[in-house]
Amino acid sequence: MELQGRVDEIRKQGLSLAAMSYDPPEILAAFSRQRGITFPLLSDIGSETIKRYGILNAVAAEAVGPNATDPVVAADVKKYVSQVGASARMVGIPFPGTFILDRDGRVKSRFFEESYIERSTSSSILMRVGAKETAVPGTQLSAGHLDLKTYPGEAAVAPGNRFSIAFDVTPKPRIHVYAPGASGYRVVGVTITPQPFVRVLPLEYPKSEIYFFKPLNERVPVYAKPFTLVQELVLEGHPEAQAALRGKDSVTVTGALDYQACDDKVCFNPTSIPLSWTLSLRPLIRERPTVPQ
Repeated sequence: MELQGRVDEIRKQGLSLAAMSYDPPEILAAFSRQRGITFPLLSDIGSETIKRYGILNAVAAEAVGPNATDPVVAADVKKYVSQVGASARMVGIPFPGTFILDRDGRVKSRFFEESYIERSTSSSILMRVGAKETAVPGTQLSAGHLDLKTYPGEAAVAPGNRFSIAFDVTPKPRIHVYAPGASGYRVVGVTITPQPFVRVLPLEYPKSEIYFFKPLNERVPVYAKPFTLVQELVLEGHPEAQAALRGKDSVTVTGALDYQACDDKVCFNPTSIPLSWTLSLRPLIRERPTVPQ
């Protein structure tokens, strides 16, 4: 359903879209009709393609076999299959993930999750491969030494979503800010205020350039041209988080962009720009599709 909501945006990036599962064609057809899915849903009978891609979730089969009561297997089931246990119907499922292929069918990128509960949103994946277009309006600010536009990749998230917040930073003329590896200066970064059920992932940095600061005869990594930071977060999807989020219509994330700016003569005091983003909460879809008899 999240993919359906972004299908036009995905196509604007020059991409086609298809989803594959081990469900039989009649289940996928019913789901498409009931949920208004307009892109292909592919039925991988016997999980043959899943196996060829090396993404078969063997934990599901082990969980209904002779080792089902093994504590290690039970822990793997909760992480990779289901919090409420596995069943024979789950045998054949893949590890959830996304492949991006070129026009010749070669895999160019792939993205997989650490838990069955989590799913990267389509915009999060697009941001990771360099796409900047988003349907969500951004907040634009002009600070003393830089201009900033920040925006979440999506307007709404559901429990278990891995989503992104982007920061388009443009230093003012003859100004630079410090990049990772600079010693003795505040490196540009993002601080997210801790809150329950929101997990912060490592910040992605673009390539920097080396600046020669003549007064101190030093070379330091900096950003002097426009650049984008992508901060990824996970809205937890485990049962406790689902219970806490149930009935709420939005989630607000607060934080700051931290940096230190300099010109070719002066280094200015470290600065933090306070920021916040409010996203709507989407409910999880739990109903199985109804197949006509």
